[in-house]
Amino acid sequence: MPDVGPLLKHWRGARRLSQLALAAEAAVSVRHLSFVETGRANPSRAMVLKLAEVLDVPLRERNTLLLSAGFSPEYPESALDAPSLAAVREALETILAQQEPFPALVMDRSWDIRHTNAAARRFFAFLQDGRPEKPPGPANVLRRMFHPDGVRRHVTNWLEVAEALVRRARREAIGGTADERARRILDEVLDYPGVPSHLRVVDVTAPVLPIVPIRYERGDRRFDYFSTVTTLGTPQDVTLQELRIECFFPMNDETREHARELAERSGT
Repeated sequence: MPDVGPLLKHWRGARRLSQLALAAEAAVSVRHLSFVETGRANPSRAMVLKLAEVLDVPLRERNTLLLSAGFSPEYPESALDAPSLAAVREALETILAQQEPFPALVMDRSWDIRHTNAAARRFFAFLQDGRPEKPPGPANVLRRMFHPDGVRRHVTNWLEVAEALVRRARREAIGGTADERARRILDEVLDYPGVPSHLRVVDVTAPVLPIVPIRYERGDRRFDYFSTVTTLGTPQDVTLQELRIECFFPMNDETREHARELAERSGT
């Protein structure tokens, strides 16, 4: 495991802070911070946590910083089905149910889909109807959007959506929330047949629209959605911090009508 000094320097660079700016915000001397980053001084547990807080380091990586400094982890990582997270699971189910009859899902930092509402299951089953093939591995947002056997063939503005997803995944990797598995999955989907090579060099710093519409089409039905991503506020558990709730909202009456038709056909 790398020493804590270089890790702190990495996070300072990722947040584009000078030693002077970080020292001022963390209320430590620039000299001591410099000594910590170069390994000439060992930070206390409290200082590691303070610097991590100022740098807005994700909880998983805060535990890594503590371990690198010789301390035990601060934040637990619970299984989502653990009894201690029962209230959180109930809250997630409520959020997903409130989104009906429009799709909503919960994903983790590897983009694996952990939960969906009934509308999402109906909608993606409708798009997949008649095609038994599915993307490989567990249900995953990136694989579903990029794989030839996923929903790609039904997204009429696929290239626009794909570029937005790549930017988002790359930015998360820079911010430190994406794990190695997420990076491998992104590399995997960029190698799928029909994926343009220029997506590998998308400029993550380029400005993007705050809302990217996703336009689906199957047969004579069109669905125009935009989505929002929500995270849980002030989590103290690694698993909870890494969850993201994505809700799809209709952009026109046609989409609302088709979504309700799918719900009525399923008896919900």
